[in-house]
Amino acid sequence: MGMSTIQSKTVAIARPAEALFRFLQDMNNFQQLLPQDRISEWKSDGKSCSFKVQGAATIGLELDGGTPNSLVRMKSTDRSPFAFTLDVHLAEKGEGTEAYQLFQADLNPLLKMMVEKPLQNLFDHIADKMVALHG
Repeated sequence: MGMSTIQSKTVAIARPAEALFRFLQDMNNFQQLLPQDRISEWKSDGKSCSFKVQGAATIGLELDGGTPNSLVRMKSTDRSPFAFTLDVHLAEKGEGTEAYQLFQADLNPLLKMMVEKPLQNLFDHIADKMVALHG
């Protein structure tokens, strides 16, 4: 098993980091960031959520602390077939915020080969949606 890291593209969002941090503290909001055509079985209770990614797997996510206005930490729940962390990094830049996501998981080579591309696409989509929703 090796540590796999997937980093989304970095996007500039025309909102203060505090607003984005608050938005991400409610897992119900996370659904708005997902590609609806590639996601099914959405569930959320505000602190955690789960959904199925087409071509990948069911992802269970829960909030796991972080640092106000600069880092939102999430980690896998037992709904996920593998353990991972997902960090959303926020950095104030002038009037707005730069954001990217960093996904780290312990994946065997076969699983890595299968899920890497769908997950990369997912995180890039989330980055774009953060701009679209808040930009």
